[in-house]
Amino acid sequence: MVEEREVAQQIQWTLEPLTQTKTQDGVEIVVTHATWQYLHEFFRNKEIFGSYAGLNPFFPEQMVFYVKIANHSGQKLRIDPAEFVMIDDRENQYQSQSPDYSTALAEAKAPVGTMTRGVLEDARPGYFGVGLPVGKIIGKPQQRYALLSMSTLQLGYLYHGVVYDGLVAFWSPHAGAKQVTLLLSNIKTDFDANDEPGKKLEFAFDFAATRVVTDLKKR
Repeated sequence: MVEEREVAQQIQWTLEPLTQTKTQDGVEIVVTHATWQYLHEFFRNKEIFGSYAGLNPFFPEQMVFYVKIANHSGQKLRIDPAEFVMIDDRENQYQSQSPDYSTALAEAKAPVGTMTRGVLEDARPGYFGVGLPVGKIIGKPQQRYALLSMSTLQLGYLYHGVVYDGLVAFWSPHAGAKQVTLLLSNIKTDFDANDEPGKKLEFAFDFAATRVVTDLKKR
């Protein structure tokens, strides 16, 4: 609970190395830290997002990664980004955030009264995997939700020869963090006739973390 006060702050981070590639059992994964500048430029691309382009749907309180998975294993994979976690060097663990979660965060940040502030405070423990009480919030801003749904890495099967990519978001780590580790866990493969996986893969990416700017403007 003491650590919680320094989590999900509006901090701009530099992670080194910016991009990492790892291969295991024919599965190649490339992870890139999606910086604030990267996200702004990416979401301005009208060729990708059409009329929804222009808004960065993420917040300075979040840390975002671009993940690209190439399946050359000869077998199908099953990927569930909800199983992915980020760990900092202060022994804090952060659960990945779905488009619904990030949209609810946007609603919680809107200036609509004291109930909204309470919802945002309830969301704070989310870096331990506790979900935001979405049931307290009605409606989703169409543009933000559309952008998040189109760009977020989704749950599903990935067949041999397919390359799949998307964004994965977490709370911004503790303000005093010096290192973060992204764990892409429970990637299932080697399925039998009953569609039961015989193997689960895990990829760990270690980054040195440096604070660059604090108190970024809220969006």
